[in-house]
Amino acid sequence: MMKLDETQLRLLREVADLHKVPEGAYNIRSNSQSVGRNSTANIEIVSKEDVSGLEIRIKPGTKHESVHIPVVMTESGLKEVVYNDFFIGEDADVVIVAGCGIDNCGNQDSQHDGIHRFFVGRNAHIRYVEKHYGSGDGKGKRILNPVTEVYQEEGSSVEMEMVQIKGVDDTERTTIAELAAGARLVVRERLMTHGDQRALSTYDVRLNGEGASADVVSRSVARDRSYQKFDAKLLGNAPCSGHTECDSIIMDQGRILAVPGLEANDVDAALVHEAAIGKIAGDQIIKLMTLGLTEQEAEEQIINGFLK
Repeated sequence: MMKLDETQLRLLREVADLHKVPEGAYNIRSNSQSVGRNSTANIEIVSKEDVSGLEIRIKPGTKHESVHIPVVMTESGLKEVVYNDFFIGEDADVVIVAGCGIDNCGNQDSQHDGIHRFFVGRNAHIRYVEKHYGSGDGKGKRILNPVTEVYQEEGSSVEMEMVQIKGVDDTERTTIAELAAGARLVVRERLMTHGDQRALSTYDVRLNGEGASADVVSRSVARDRSYQKFDAKLLGNAPCSGHTECDSIIMDQGRILAVPGLEANDVDAALVHEAAIGKIAGDQIIKLMTLGLTEQEAEEQIINGFLK
């Protein structure tokens, strides 16, 4: 692997918890170039020929292996679109860690758009972790627009952890999923915005097979003058169950919009949406202040616990 500077290494720690070269399969991308790659006997990573991106093929029955594909950007003004396709074989059980960190110390906007498609075989299970992070004192924006498409065959299971906690100025996060019979999707989104940041999260989940289920939960905090929109749509096209939930804390002059969308096209489709937006309760702050915390420290403790 090519040598990375301290800023690039810090970004890798933030978005992928990497303190050294990971075990197993990986592709590390920095400033639009692959700086390190490794395939294993069961997981093959190859570059696409027609567009920028990767094909990751996981053999049927692969167990207890992982794939790391983090992206870091430190050049101001750099903009890229990357297409990554994952083919997960039947009965596989793997962890996939992605994420992007942008450090922008210049005056031009830096932007990464990542389009990830997952084709999950029968009875396969994946845990997918995607973290976004921004830093740098430049006037240029840090822009991230992830698109995640999930196509699940019968009996498959996908768990997704989508995290954006700091420094991303503008993001449009789109997740599309189609589930066959008995497939299961669980999404846990954690998001915080501050300053004048904007974050849009859109989910379009289609429950197409009998016994399919989805549970999509977003927890977010909007601080300062930031804006968030959570737009979640579930389509029940068969006897199935689906649940979406938006639980948000609003602070300062922040704004939050929650848009529920439920469409039942089968009499046995059971779909539920929940939404709650509110400020931090005063009694919570007072209780922590009696333990010796300042008001600001109390707020931070509550927020950290809420987003944990």
